[in-house]
Amino acid sequence: MNSRVGIIVALRAEARCITQRRLTFDRAVALDENLTIRICGMGGAAARRAAADLCNQAGVAGLISFGVAGALDDGLQPGHLVLPESVLADKNYPTDGMWRTSVQHCLPDHINVTCDPLATGDEVLTTEAAKRMFALQSGGCAVDMESGAIAAVAAEKGISFLVIRAISDPVQFSPPAALMDALQPDGSVKPIPLLTLLLKRSLNLNELLHLVPGMQAACRTLKQVAQSARHELGRQGQATSNKQRFN
Repeated sequence: MNSRVGIIVALRAEARCITQRRLTFDRAVALDENLTIRICGMGGAAARRAAADLCNQAGVAGLISFGVAGALDDGLQPGHLVLPESVLADKNYPTDGMWRTSVQHCLPDHINVTCDPLATGDEVLTTEAAKRMFALQSGGCAVDMESGAIAAVAAEKGISFLVIRAISDPVQFSPPAALMDALQPDGSVKPIPLLTLLLKRSLNLNELLHLVPGMQAACRTLKQVAQSARHELGRQGQATSNKQRFN
């Protein structure tokens, strides 16, 4: 019985928090005997396809949605960690409580952790007003665009599911909408479109520079999670495999 866990990230920057290997985009790569990672690109459709492929082709026994998120709660700041008890999307998808607890117990004390529900949206929220409205509508403490799709696949396949998300931007500040036109699906910058947007003043350099510290803080937290809880990330697959074997 396969005991692998599939980790799905949208961005290369998120993948680098787990491994320094150069990963092929949108292809499953085995990190060790227990963990497989896939960079799927931004958005629910890409995440659903990656999750389904990991289940159907790699036969994973658990799925992890790993990466950054935007804050919907004023109490969350860049670098804070969200290990949600559930994901709010088309319905409320619970995460695996025992798995979540085992990961949390491995973390350094200085990491600020919340287990409040995380919401999934269809698009990047680019203003404070949009974030506050979505917070009221969804009930989530933070938002991403992939976890709901991954949760749905895990529920369909009857396998365990976990979310590990670090806050990259507070409620008061968001990535500008125009920035999306200068990014590859994996979050890599397209230099010429970025320069064009800056020259046309569709993007403000100060806004871009403001994004950097938040992303750095989020990635520091994700790296600490990956280092401190590496063994626990892969354990759920082993537990699920053993449970299936003896039932």
